[in-house]
Amino acid sequence: MLVESDFGLCPPCWRDTPFIGGTVCESCGTPLPGEPDGFRIECDECMERPRPWGDGRAALLYRDGARELILGLKHGDRPEIAVPAGEWMARAGREILRDGLLVAPVPLHWRRLLRRRYNQSALLARSLARATGLELCPDLLERTRPTPKLDSMTVEERVAALSQAIRPHPKRRQLMAGRAVLLVDDVMTSGATLTACTAAALAGGAAEVHILTLARVAKDG
Repeated sequence: MLVESDFGLCPPCWRDTPFIGGTVCESCGTPLPGEPDGFRIECDECMERPRPWGDGRAALLYRDGARELILGLKHGDRPEIAVPAGEWMARAGREILRDGLLVAPVPLHWRRLLRRRYNQSALLARSLARATGLELCPDLLERTRPTPKLDSMTVEERVAALSQAIRPHPKRRQLMAGRAVLLVDDVMTSGATLTACTAAALAGGAAEVHILTLARVAKDG
């Protein structure tokens, strides 16, 4: 249940929502054991598949109460969840947020946008921008064609499905030229979508790209 305190959750929901804290992978934000040692720390998945972006963080693990919240935001017509979520993401990303970052959401194809009525990533990006004071460009990137649902696909299939599907908005190249871009999405699973968005932003002239997601799907163990 959303409330006005404790970053927007009632006490039982707060206990059932797995917020990420402590040592994390610096590329994707998944929690890791141990303590920082002064060197860059990455999870096995990010070491096996190096990411094209710089730093990455996530606020929640995609399970339990977090999964329910995100499904409510994405498919349950509950856009109000994005308001406290922006605060959670600002807190999770405090080590990588800095002045001058240009915040941009992962884009949704217009056909899916018509069906869903809003882009949940754009709502999160707007909320994050409000919480941090960073500049927002809601249409920095665009989808050139609809893509199938990626849930049941392998990493290779996801990459193929997203090939040439995302590009920099032709009228926003000047805005991102030489800038550091912060991509915002609701969930990172394999990272294929964020990889495609990073490539598009770099092709559009961005100097560097970082990512911040509401949740991260982490492998058990």
